[in-house]
Amino acid sequence: MTRYAHTEALVAGGTGAIGLAIAKRLVEGGATVLLTAGTAGERAHAAAELGPSARVLDPSGTEAALDARDGDGVDLLFAGAVPVARPLLRHVRDGGALVLTSPTPCPDTVRALAAELAGRGIRVNAVAPGCIEAPGAGAAPLPPLGRLGAAEEVARAALFLATEATFTTGARLPVDGGLGSS
Repeated sequence: MTRYAHTEALVAGGTGAIGLAIAKRLVEGGATVLLTAGTAGERAHAAAELGPSARVLDPSGTEAALDARDGDGVDLLFAGAVPVARPLLRHVRDGGALVLTSPTPCPDTVRALAAELAGRGIRVNAVAPGCIEAPGAGAAPLPPLGRLGAAEEVARAALFLATEATFTTGARLPVDGGLGSS
């Protein structure tokens, strides 16, 4: 599958289930992916999961690795929160996309960052995952859909916002099984 061929993406803080699911879908679709992982064990696990189309980095070396690349930046940036994303924004190509993946991205912050980056044609959106299945998590009340969501479902929503929703910016998409609407 080559859906994301010629796409370069950075998944910052990507060793959680959601970040890894995003990176896997990108790699499967033909993208070149940079993924940050905090520990040597997390980096080894992610590298084994993703294969040669991904480069797994220590977060402290991310900016240096981006500066050393031949390209002029990445097309897509996925980050858990604005403080993680902000120092990396200079590496996002004009016309690219930033998708925040935190469970609680503040709508006002998403809109403000979208307005700030609109001049560069960078779309800023957020997914707001809730009731997502996590290994070792305790029992939680089920959302109206009657089941827990999967990291893969959040990844699909994030990729939609990054690649398909080309006239959408400043949006926060709940991916929570209807929990926010009950």
